[in-house]
Amino acid sequence: MRPLLIVDGDSFAHRYYHALPRSIRRADGGAGNLLDGVGGLLVRLWAEESPRAVLVAWDTLTVPTYRHEALPGYQSGREFDAELLDQLDLAPQLVEAMGFAAAKAPGYEADDFLAAAAAFESARGGTALVASGDRDTFQLVDERTTVLQPQKGGGALARIGPAEVRERYGVEPAQVPDFIALRGDPSDRIPGARGVGAKTAASLLAQYGSLEAALEQGRFAAEADALRLYRHVATMDAKAPLPPLGDQQPTWAKAAALAGAWGLGRLAGRLEALSTS
Repeated sequence: MRPLLIVDGDSFAHRYYHALPRSIRRADGGAGNLLDGVGGLLVRLWAEESPRAVLVAWDTLTVPTYRHEALPGYQSGREFDAELLDQLDLAPQLVEAMGFAAAKAPGYEADDFLAAAAAFESARGGTALVASGDRDTFQLVDERTTVLQPQKGGGALARIGPAEVRERYGVEPAQVPDFIALRGDPSDRIPGARGVGAKTAASLLAQYGSLEAALEQGRFAAEADALRLYRHVATMDAKAPLPPLGDQQPTWAKAAALAGAWGLGRLAGRLEALSTS
């Protein structure tokens, strides 16, 4: 059975924006490196994974999520270049021109759409591939869902199943939100439990099975409410609204025309070649 491919658009967008030359410009003078990178990634993944459909998930940066409201310091201090934000606004258009689905809605992060899509595909008896550089996605891994993780230096994406999550974190995939709550996450400004690092967090979860069980046994009594909040913030919302996810057929010619109109000649040529092959 062909898998559903679920792509963390923001994760790869930031990666390509910082990795590809800023000399890649659009016809209107705007930056084009992020768009070129994301477009090339989707072409590559379609060829390599032969999915039945593709969903690309995006953050809405202009509207706070429940995480920001519950934890005021969440993701604080992040500042993005204007050229990055400009391309993030355009990227969903490219995804849809390729014949794929884009998910973006106020109040939700890309992570939430990843969780919702993985749950959707599992419920219909299918399998899902979640492409993301964010290790928070390890919580989605099970017998039906595999994470595709980019590696330093590029090359093939690592395939992360339950065994790889246990190897890297020392916990089961379902324990990842509890692990993050205990260990903390500097990139998202989640403080974690005082004095607890990755090894201690994994050891506690091996001992108690869950954060809640540890709290019920009197551990971290002074921090219990905060740790429950951190776990809530770290848990992806599988109830995020999804677009239709029926089987898809790429519309390479339409995407080539859009890339050409933007002046992204390399990407346009690659898409045009696919449309005539």
